[in-house]
Amino acid sequence: MLPQPVEYVLERLENAGFAAFAVGGCVRDTLLGRVPGDWDVTTAARPEQVLALFDGCAIPTGLKHGTVTVRAEGMGIEVTTFRADGTYTDHRRPDAVTFSRRLEDDLSRRDLTVNAMAMDRRGQITDLFGGREDLKAGVLRCVGDPERRFREDALRILRTLRFAAVLGFAIEPRTAAALHETAPLLKYIAPERILSEMDRALCGGHILPVLLDYPDVLAVFLPEIAPCVGFDQCNRHHIYDVWGHSAHAAAAIAPEPVLRWTMLLHDVGKPACFTRDEQGVGHFYGHPAVSAELAEGACRRLRMDSRSAERIVTLVRWHDRDIPRTDRAIARAVGKLGEDVFRQLLAVKRADNAAQSPDDRHRLADIQQAEDILDGLLARQQCFSLRDLAVKGGDMAALGLRGREIGDMLRALLDAVLDGAPNERGSLLALAREKMS
Repeated sequence: MLPQPVEYVLERLENAGFAAFAVGGCVRDTLLGRVPGDWDVTTAARPEQVLALFDGCAIPTGLKHGTVTVRAEGMGIEVTTFRADGTYTDHRRPDAVTFSRRLEDDLSRRDLTVNAMAMDRRGQITDLFGGREDLKAGVLRCVGDPERRFREDALRILRTLRFAAVLGFAIEPRTAAALHETAPLLKYIAPERILSEMDRALCGGHILPVLLDYPDVLAVFLPEIAPCVGFDQCNRHHIYDVWGHSAHAAAAIAPEPVLRWTMLLHDVGKPACFTRDEQGVGHFYGHPAVSAELAEGACRRLRMDSRSAERIVTLVRWHDRDIPRTDRAIARAVGKLGEDVFRQLLAVKRADNAAQSPDDRHRLADIQQAEDILDGLLARQQCFSLRDLAVKGGDMAALGLRGREIGDMLRALLDAVLDGAPNERGSLLALAREKMS
């Protein structure tokens, strides 16, 4: 059940007289039949003893908290001394830790029962809090008092939601109630850590119920979504309120962070743009631009990398744009966005449509037609941008153009190609001379 490097570390610790166990997520995943992404070991050995025992292949990565990383056969294994945590005044890390000789002390400080199991090198499981039973039942339950667990370390709030989204487990009632109660403590968590947990949660295969059941938790760091919750769209095209639509749309798109963030934020501007016509039908004129502005603020607040943020904002701004299904219109859109972004836009439109009324599913045919046109243009090697143009700046300079005149002429020639003119050097030079005359 254990990889050879992990068994080696456990055996060497045991032979030196120290109790040692694989612990936490690696045990959980092993019992679920999954391949763990990494392996953690907990031991009675003190950090300095671990360093001495694995001299030459151990790195003191977290001595304050008792952690040493041992390199074995190319694998990095975190080895941490049994410990009991002190008080948590910053709602993130203990002010101090006390090293222990007892495995029970170490397991009792962990967040969820399914993460509080240990396994020795023979495969024997130590489960003091019913983790195996909860694993079999598909339940997430805190070790001890859930409110205390979340107040100690508020990141556990998002970790719990992430496990629910990834594993598809139900959150037991007391733990769920504590999530809602302690959600405001997320303001103590660094934006980068929030983003990391959210990226993984959003890409979980069971994200929909998490989004629907815990918008108040997410709104602590995404206040843009709060007005969307329960906001009736008053429109026959929609069977969900704004938040319900966004949640279903996020779950309907491929599990990639940029795409899921796009769907989560694509309609956050709707409440601010809501109007009713004389028949009482709701409309949201201008909401893509407002949503894009709000999405940009959210991405900045979460310290998202600039490339991802720019892509999300672009997709939000374009998500509701009606692009005619013609060669010219598709070519112009691809020229502005690029092929990759345009294909993502089509995915966004599909997910948006999937979260609307079933009566509107006919729009999927329009989206497919747009993709078919794109494929045809690519097959014919259509020119979409200045980079693809058969003439360059040097050609324009040879005609006598200077400075801004060169860029202006190249853009005019690109427009002509997008309108159907052949992308051939001789034809474009002739057209340029004609425009100059």
